[in-house]
Amino acid sequence: MTNSRFIDINGRRVGKGYPTYIIAEISANHNGSYEKAVRLIEHCSDAGVDAIKLQTYTPDTLTLNVDTDMFMVKGDNLWKNRSLYDLYSEAQTPWEWHSDLKRTANDLGLELFSSPFDPSAVDFLNELGVPAYKIASFEITDTNLIEYIASKRKPMLLSTGMATLAQIESAVKVAKSSADNENSLLLFKCVSAYPAPPESMNLNSIPYISNVFDVPVGLSDHTLGNEIPIAAVALGAVAIEKHVTLSRQDDGPDSAFSTEPAEMKNLVQQIRNVEKGLGNIFFGPTKWEKENVQFQRSLFVTKDITSGSKFTHDNVKSIRPGYGLPPSYLGEIIGMVASEDIKKGTPLTWELLSNKHKN
Repeated sequence: MTNSRFIDINGRRVGKGYPTYIIAEISANHNGSYEKAVRLIEHCSDAGVDAIKLQTYTPDTLTLNVDTDMFMVKGDNLWKNRSLYDLYSEAQTPWEWHSDLKRTANDLGLELFSSPFDPSAVDFLNELGVPAYKIASFEITDTNLIEYIASKRKPMLLSTGMATLAQIESAVKVAKSSADNENSLLLFKCVSAYPAPPESMNLNSIPYISNVFDVPVGLSDHTLGNEIPIAAVALGAVAIEKHVTLSRQDDGPDSAFSTEPAEMKNLVQQIRNVEKGLGNIFFGPTKWEKENVQFQRSLFVTKDITSGSKFTHDNVKSIRPGYGLPPSYLGEIIGMVASEDIKKGTPLTWELLSNKHKN
């Protein structure tokens, strides 16, 4: 199997050995205001993210305008007792905004792409010139949609929330067989709960998924706080996606589980520090430690010794600093004799030792 563990998003490689690709998901946090969407992009640029992500659908491309029980949101969540059609009507990002929002992001040095939810959205985004497609967790079982997205020959980022290993395998097979090359797919470990509790995350799955499917793996994160995405990067996640809002106090569909701009800025800085800390496989003193080698232990003469006198545990010891012979030679040295007079506090060297033991 070839190693295809990177994708290329408009010239930027995303994978092991490259900087973590950080995506700010605006989702519904514009709350119906184009100006607020622009402000979110500007704040995300200031935070240092790499890309902005939208969601491209209409209520009619996602569901039916029906109020029967099957079309109502159930369970203890942010959207309970709302109809799907009503929820998606509120949360949608108008398609006529996309071009201007993309231009705004690009002018700030950010990429912008989106999650399409039907073929018409795929075509719309393709005409818009997005550099990649994100496929939401809830669509992972729609292999027809995945196949159509793959036919556009652009990188795909696929979330795996709720999916079984078999469902992931099926989606990966379709995506890779229809794409232009092996370096076309990134999977996101994801838990589709809003917010997701830390104990639900199972981050140890990240390297496993990467090894099983031979793809780069990131984290699409719905937890509150920064600990989980930082831990994910330490475990090998090469991309982080996180919802962003101007304020969690906003009365929007996604605000309550999203991160605020200052938190996003902290997250970016923390991830960059973690990347520095991960470094490479390395042993020995780093350049920051070299001046502290002096504080290692070594063998010193601890009492005045005359030439020809025997070295004993009483006049040679392992102490700091580290200018003498390594402590591991102590057993070899005991019983040898001094080749000259030696003052207390002298670091022991081979030149101070006679080649013979004293009888």
